[in-house]
Amino acid sequence: MTDRPILLRGGRVIDPSRGADGQADVLLVGGRVEAVGSGLGAAEGALVVDATGKVVAPGFIDLHVHLREPGQEDLETVATGAMAAAAGGFTAVCAMPNTDPVTDNQAAVGFIVRQAMRAAKARVYPIGALSMGQRGEQLTEFGELIGAGAVAVSDDGRPVASSHLMRTALEYAQVFGIPVADHCEDPTLSQGGAMHEGLVSTRLGLKGIPAAAEEIHVARDVLLAELTGGHVHLCHMSTRGSVELIRRAKERGLRVTAEATPHHFALTHERVEGYDTHAKMNPPLREDADREAIRQALRDGTIDVIATDHAPHHYDAKEREFDLAPNGILGLETALGLAIRELVEPGLLDLPRLVELMSTVPARTFRLPGGTLATGAPADVVVFDPAVRWTVDPSRFFSKSRNTPFGGAELTGRAELTIVGGRVVFQRG
Repeated sequence: MTDRPILLRGGRVIDPSRGADGQADVLLVGGRVEAVGSGLGAAEGALVVDATGKVVAPGFIDLHVHLREPGQEDLETVATGAMAAAAGGFTAVCAMPNTDPVTDNQAAVGFIVRQAMRAAKARVYPIGALSMGQRGEQLTEFGELIGAGAVAVSDDGRPVASSHLMRTALEYAQVFGIPVADHCEDPTLSQGGAMHEGLVSTRLGLKGIPAAAEEIHVARDVLLAELTGGHVHLCHMSTRGSVELIRRAKERGLRVTAEATPHHFALTHERVEGYDTHAKMNPPLREDADREAIRQALRDGTIDVIATDHAPHHYDAKEREFDLAPNGILGLETALGLAIRELVEPGLLDLPRLVELMSTVPARTFRLPGGTLATGAPADVVVFDPAVRWTVDPSRFFSKSRNTPFGGAELTGRAELTIVGGRVVFQRG
């Protein structure tokens, strides 16, 4: 069900799918993009929004979030996660399957789809588990998962340790035209590690996780993509070695795509000083040279998309010894501001490239609706102010959790209005 027509008037319309960047009006009717152009008239009863000084773009799409439902509704639910997404300018998110129970069957996928429809905020696309129970032993029934609404398969939260299972998954996934998203980590190298292995871990007396723990799996997945012709999507890349492996894979025309998170292009392992558990994540924050490699890879297209890896945790869980605290931070409500502050303001990217990384390419990578303002496309739109400065106050998040290292940080750029299917699902103020 859609609301009345919406006319977004006089904004800077950025639509990388059509190479568009200029002042225009956008008319949304019946849940679809009706027209983009100058001087568009509003139908009677239309909601008219003055977008002067703002950017109007296809809504952002996050390929990697953890919504914790079912099983950990005290941390996040599909509804609160979808609301946090809308507040961040995201019109769609892809929910990872490491729930309790694991999203490894039709019923579990269908439950998430229904919860998202009830919430009626950002769209939520479930990612089905690659293996039963995420145990890495037996493949799930990909066809049944996709039939119920899954858009990809992954055991994220855990690496696929068996090369044979990963090969089989890549072959099987081709039948259904879906990507296999992998958490790249060699557990025999990372076991017991709490942060990046380097000078800071040595100084703090914490067991480190070497960059090679990620890179070994990236190299393996690249080889398996070559062997099978399948599409492997590499989650949350964090090292300069991984970037180099992906770059070489793309030069050879392999079906390899990759994502990077705002925390990996904004922070380094030095943020762990003082044993700050809000800076504990997997993969861990790396060195300055790794952060710079990730930034350049986003600039040149080696890394395809920005994804948040939004991972809510309870206050009590993070307020404990660094070794014992869980990995992960929130991401949905700070992603745009971090991307503008860290990538656009220093001149690494322009705004059209940023929209491409957060909207157009994610839609293409997972073959999702959206990512475009072409006539007839879903009316999934974000209006954001690229210049507004604001201070992160976790107590005002829409997420149920508060675990962020960016509390008190000043960011630039924020979503003002988010429209999904022609309905306003978030309006600031």
